[in-house]
Amino acid sequence: MRALLERGWTVRALVRGSAPSLEGLPIERTGGDLFAPHLAEAMIGCDAVFHVAATYSLWRRDRAEVLRANVEGTRLVLGAARRAGVPRVVHTSSVAAIGVRHDNEPASEAWQSPPGELIGAYKRSKYEAEREVARAVAGGQDVVIVNPTTPVGPWDAKPTPTGDIIVRFCTGRMPAYVDTGLNLVDVRSVAEGHILAFERGRTGERYILGNENMTLRALLERLAALTGRSAPAVRVPPLVPLAYAAAGEFLLEPLGFRPDVPFEGVRMAKQRMYYDVAKAEVQLGLPRRPVTAALSDAVTWFQEHGYFSTPSGRERGNRT
Repeated sequence: MRALLERGWTVRALVRGSAPSLEGLPIERTGGDLFAPHLAEAMIGCDAVFHVAATYSLWRRDRAEVLRANVEGTRLVLGAARRAGVPRVVHTSSVAAIGVRHDNEPASEAWQSPPGELIGAYKRSKYEAEREVARAVAGGQDVVIVNPTTPVGPWDAKPTPTGDIIVRFCTGRMPAYVDTGLNLVDVRSVAEGHILAFERGRTGERYILGNENMTLRALLERLAALTGRSAPAVRVPPLVPLAYAAAGEFLLEPLGFRPDVPFEGVRMAKQRMYYDVAKAEVQLGLPRRPVTAALSDAVTWFQEHGYFSTPSGRERGNRT
C-alpha cells in the first residue's frame, strides 16, 4: 500500500477491524471482509484489484476457516472484480502453493508438488485458490499470480511467523534451532513486485517474489551479528519438536490445554523451502534488496514499537 502511494496511486482498501498498520496513510477505507455483500460495489471505478487478503494458520482447529477464506474468498473476489469491470487482478498466492523439491534444489514457478504432498490446510488452500484463478482466466478474466516467499522487514504488526522468529530471538526465547531452510525477501520488494506484476505480468502466470535462500541457522547468525546476541548452538533433532507438537495438538488440546507449536508447522520445517526467483527478475524487474538490511530494519521496527526491550532494558510502548 505504501508502495502504491509512493507512485501516486489513489488507494481504496477493504479493511476488517482497526488495521493499525494503516494508520496515518492517505487512503480510502471501506469496511468489510471477503464475504461482504458490497464487495463488487467497493471495486467499481478501480483500475486494479490487489487480492492480498488471506487467513494464515497452521493449527488443525482452523482448517475450515483457512479453506473458506482462502479458497471461497478468492472465488468471491474474482467474481466481484469481474462484475465491477476491473481490468486486471493481481492475486497474492504463496510459494506454499508451489511446494518443494525433494532434492532440496530451488523450485521455480514451473514446479508443482502433487496436491497430496502439500502439508497442511494452508498450503492446500493456496493451491486451490490458484485453481480458482485458473478457472477465471479460462473464462476470459485478466489475473496475474504472485507467490511471495518469506517476507521480512518493518510494519510487521501481527507479527508474521518470520517476525515472530526475530522477536523470540531478540528476547532470548530461542535456545535451539531446527535444521531447515527458507527463502527470505525484503517486504518492500514484495510490495514492489505486486505493482510490477500489474504492469508487466502475463495473464495467468505465476511470479515468485523472493531473494535469498538460507538455512535457519544462517538466519539466526545474521540476527546475532545485528543484535550482539549469541545465536543458539544447539540443533534439535526433528523428532523432538514433532513429538512435542503432536502431544500438544492431539492429546492436550482436546483436554482444554492450549498448545504453542502447531504439528503441521513442525512437519513443514523438515523441508528446505528454497526457490528460484529468476523469472520475476527477468520478466518483471523484481528488485533484490539486501536481506541483511531488511532484517536490520525489522529489528529496529520491533524495538521501536515495544515488542522487546530497548538497550536500557525498559519496555517501550504497546504493540500496534
